[in-house]
Amino acid sequence: MSHKGIHDRGYLPHWDFERSLQAVTFRLADSVPATAISGWRDELHALMESSDKPTSQKAALELQRRIAKYEDAGYGSCLLARHASIIQDHLIAGHHSSYKLIEWCIMPNHVHVLIRLLDGKPLGELVKKWKASSAIQINRMENRTGSLWAPDYHDRFIRDFDHYYNSIAYIRNNPVKAGFCHSPADYPWSGIGQNWTAEFIPPRNPSNAE
Repeated sequence: MSHKGIHDRGYLPHWDFERSLQAVTFRLADSVPATAISGWRDELHALMESSDKPTSQKAALELQRRIAKYEDAGYGSCLLARHASIIQDHLIAGHHSSYKLIEWCIMPNHVHVLIRLLDGKPLGELVKKWKASSAIQINRMENRTGSLWAPDYHDRFIRDFDHYYNSIAYIRNNPVKAGFCHSPADYPWSGIGQNWTAEFIPPRNPSNAE
């Protein structure tokens, strides 16, 4: 299966290059109201559609910043507080066979993951698999039906060493910022909380990326 390069599936741009490092966030469907996202998109629409690339990129990042701030406030059902082990098991299960798992953190209503893509394993298909397999289990355990996850996801292509280490720090400190623990290592639903030791994987720029 081929990688898609730079593309979008709605309001968020995606990067999908073989062997690239990707910081990925996906969230529960009720973690951020659709009306809030729609309002932010309308507000930023002109900037996001600008022909000036730095302007459009800055607007897209601002939209994601607003979504992330809302996620971190802990809105919605926060079902992952009860079912984090399901997500964690799925993430670990795909290590080596589908991607290189570097770091992760499972919050009550969203998930952060840092991975290295493997050849022939498109990012969108990986996220789809995480969502589909976990949704079946969680819906069954909660005796619920309907969509569990928001339809899209956010990803950041890791360009350099500073971005790499900053992404790891951000993921690890998310539960500390939320007040769930005093130290990242105390949070069980994370790579550092599981004493996960990933091989060092330096960032690389895909030859056909801008």
